[in-house]
Amino acid sequence: MVVEERTYVLHTSVSLAEYLRIYETEGLPAQKPILGGFLGYFVTEFGTQNQLVHLWAYADLEDRRARRARLAGNAQWQGCLAKIRPMIMTMENRILYPTSFSPIRELPVTTGQPDTALA
Repeated sequence: MVVEERTYVLHTSVSLAEYLRIYETEGLPAQKPILGGFLGYFVTEFGTQNQLVHLWAYADLEDRRARRARLAGNAQWQGCLAKIRPMIMTMENRILYPTSFSPIRELPVTTGQPDTALA
């Protein structure tokens, strides 16, 4: 398993609440069935302001590549991107590998129907 950490910093003129509203109602419903492995979405209180961090788990890098490619072709996701991308000032992605003693070392069990089209 690998975990992708995606960190975004929004422009200071952007309402964090508005970004989250758009993402929660339009982006996440498009992403979850395709990407699977949603671990969480977080905002900061201390440190960098207007920062968002979200975590996604994948079986491996090929699983990530295939799922992200499929997401790129999704019209609902593209519509959401058109709204939220201009709000983002910086983006950073990292791939994290769990250690042997990490409590999360396997893909999470998600609710709903798993996406077996990529299995």
